[in-house]
Amino acid sequence: MIRFGLRLAVAGGREALTRLLVIAAAVAIGSALLLTTLAGVNAVNAQLTRYASMYPQASAGDADPLWWSTRFDYFHGKQIIRIDVAATGATAPTPVGVPTTPGAGEYYASPALRDLLAAHPADQLGDRYPGRDLGTVGPAALTSPDTLLVIAGGTPDQVAKLPAAKQVTSVGDTPALPETTVNLILGVIAGGLLFPVLIFIGTATRLSAARREQRFAAMRLVGATPRQIAIVAAVEATAAAVAGTAVGFGLFYAFRGPLAGIPFTGMPFLPSDMSLGVLDALLVALGVPAGAAVAAQVSLRRVRISPLGVTRRVTPRVPRAYRLIPALLGVAVLFFAIGFKPETSDGQAAIFLPGLLLIMAGLVLAGPWLTMVGARVLARYANRPATLIAARRLADNPKAGFRAISGIMLALFVTSVAVGVITTIIANRGPAPVGSTEAGQVSLYLPEDAPATPDSLFTDLRSITDVRSVFAVRQNPDWMGASEPGLIACAEIPSAYGRCAEGATVAEVATGLIPFRQSASSTRVWPAASVPLSDLQRLPVMSILVDTDGSAAAVERSRTVLEAAFPAFWVAPNVPGDFESDFANTLRGWEQLANVVIVASLALGGCSLAVSVIGGLTERRRPFSLLRLSGAPVRVLRRVVALESAVPMLAVAAVAIGMGLLSAHLFLRAQMHYSLVAPEPRFYVIVVIGLAACLGVIASTLPLLERLTGPETARSE
Repeated sequence: MIRFGLRLAVAGGREALTRLLVIAAAVAIGSALLLTTLAGVNAVNAQLTRYASMYPQASAGDADPLWWSTRFDYFHGKQIIRIDVAATGATAPTPVGVPTTPGAGEYYASPALRDLLAAHPADQLGDRYPGRDLGTVGPAALTSPDTLLVIAGGTPDQVAKLPAAKQVTSVGDTPALPETTVNLILGVIAGGLLFPVLIFIGTATRLSAARREQRFAAMRLVGATPRQIAIVAAVEATAAAVAGTAVGFGLFYAFRGPLAGIPFTGMPFLPSDMSLGVLDALLVALGVPAGAAVAAQVSLRRVRISPLGVTRRVTPRVPRAYRLIPALLGVAVLFFAIGFKPETSDGQAAIFLPGLLLIMAGLVLAGPWLTMVGARVLARYANRPATLIAARRLADNPKAGFRAISGIMLALFVTSVAVGVITTIIANRGPAPVGSTEAGQVSLYLPEDAPATPDSLFTDLRSITDVRSVFAVRQNPDWMGASEPGLIACAEIPSAYGRCAEGATVAEVATGLIPFRQSASSTRVWPAASVPLSDLQRLPVMSILVDTDGSAAAVERSRTVLEAAFPAFWVAPNVPGDFESDFANTLRGWEQLANVVIVASLALGGCSLAVSVIGGLTERRRPFSLLRLSGAPVRVLRRVVALESAVPMLAVAAVAIGMGLLSAHLFLRAQMHYSLVAPEPRFYVIVVIGLAACLGVIASTLPLLERLTGPETARSE
């Protein structure tokens, strides 16, 4: 029967061969995307593992310990990871990515950092790492080709005094970061991309199901058993799926390198990160053909009941409004979370995650009902034959009309939630705007045990071009009972940061002259301090503030001078917004991933619709031929086919985006007390372009209508 099934698969001439090629092409695209998704997850895990290796856990062993300290620095808003190490003996472990442990006054730099060092003057960046350059940090220590990393050597006494210093006897075996990060990635990818891929593959394998049902029913009439029919159907679907899966592997390996260079998560992957495990390869190589065989069996369930069952066509049951209940329950759960927010992260997840899953399940369940309602509204106001025919056909079988676009609905919902949350967080916690007063302030916050400030430091800072003023905020001895922790002479406060109360000579101020989560203000009035001006200079320095014109050169030169004066800094000299900028860039990486999911899912949705249109045209070519013989122009039939595909897709897109933004707003109100900030216009542009591309794919199938509905097709067989 297997050999017979293979012969039968191509026995239908050009139609059968075309059907197999279309199925194989669809499965190839779907398989390649599945492989890319699995490889992308592996790449993220590899990134997280290498990132964790920068933070080895303190350990004891037989080897001589290695002193280790990991800190952060910034340059032009980009984060630099600085690792200081010092070997205490010959058997001390060597950091990952370098051949030897650097000694005092030596360092290794990542390729991206070496490019920055070569492209900028030493007084802006290079002077932060004085000593001998030993070479390049290898990829084994880099989370990304763009990672800025320096591994600097020092003496054991020097490194032991650095922040977060620890002794380690092994490196490179630190567990990866918590699984919650990976789960987030998996949730976005699985919810937004895998479902459309599976829909696409399933739709492709069901191509021309009605024609095959008729053929297999005829075989049943001449004595074929249900088991034989099942084998023939499985062989036909599996043969095309196996060929498509093989092509999919070829596509994946052909484009793996360029795909690794796309910063899906904010930073590109190393080419070797986009790899597949044995289980990943087996899952796709065996799972896709098996899924195709199952889809073929499901599509022939009526033939297995009776040989004549294929001819008994009945209108499916009408979907009921109860399908909306899960989605409404999910929205109610998110509303409930606004007034009742658990204190623990596990408790919050126990509320938000089920709410979002309920909405997702509810959208899929309610899709056919929404399609039916939309079709009935369209039929009520239809004023053209094509619109009326399309609306009636959708209303008769809304499940079939919704099936191919259900993946689009889930993808748009998931990505709308992600984009809405990310856009709002960036708007509320992003970096200081370019050109603002605080964007030009460089601050160094000193711990209580910091060494005395060098006398020449203020002179060196004031000598930098475009530095307008330099001043120190000193520790308030009565900081427990004071309104602000720092003190400064009123004469030193720049006008852009406020003024003292009337008659005061010393003011109580914020550590950086900018209160937490506020902006600089020239109208702010700082309260008077009880400390006399004569005693101010004897108090320890709490922070050093450099007010520049905001130019990158002035900011980085000031930062370099401060680091040279205090090499054991805990928090690097920073511009307000450095950390926020890095945080915002990370979020923008997730937003970019969401946009990629939108584009991919819409492209897959368009392909699924195209396959459905082709299959529908093949199965309905005789009714369409009769309509043509009765006088219906071809352009009317084309409008019917286009409306049947386009109307549900556009309606589903609007509902999914609306529900996604509503869910994002409820989540933000409950979790962060933020109100939703509308996504940037590019989000809507991407959606519109994607939907337009889907419509273009559908339009490309319409020329088949005239060829498939000629007069000869109307003859009784």
